[in-house]
Amino acid sequence: MRHRERGITFLGWVVLLLPVALVVYAAIRLTPVYLEYMKIARSLEQVAEEFKGDALEARNIRLALERRFDIESVTVLDARDTTDIKIVKDGAGYTVQAAYTDAAPFISNVSLLVEFDKVVQIE
Repeated sequence: MRHRERGITFLGWVVLLLPVALVVYAAIRLTPVYLEYMKIARSLEQVAEEFKGDALEARNIRLALERRFDIESVTVLDARDTTDIKIVKDGAGYTVQAAYTDAAPFISNVSLLVEFDKVVQIE
């Protein structure tokens, strides 16, 4: 009577675990990028809450964002740069938009590119 071997070979384990390891590594590399985005989104929301119902000026909004970015240590965007942060008059209020791309190095010369677009209304 022959006994059949059961189980998975080493090569089988490698084939199964390699995609899982790549996804976990990508998540580790993308974590700082998303944490930076969360700081930016929180800063925009706080500025919108701060100026809610006040007499608004784009200059004051930009200065408040600059202060919040300094406090949060945001390095990806510059609040003084009009290409990074767009402040547009929208009726009685303003629309503030932070649209940018960020890249995280992955393996060798391969990078992961992520696009972010956060918009808040200040009325």
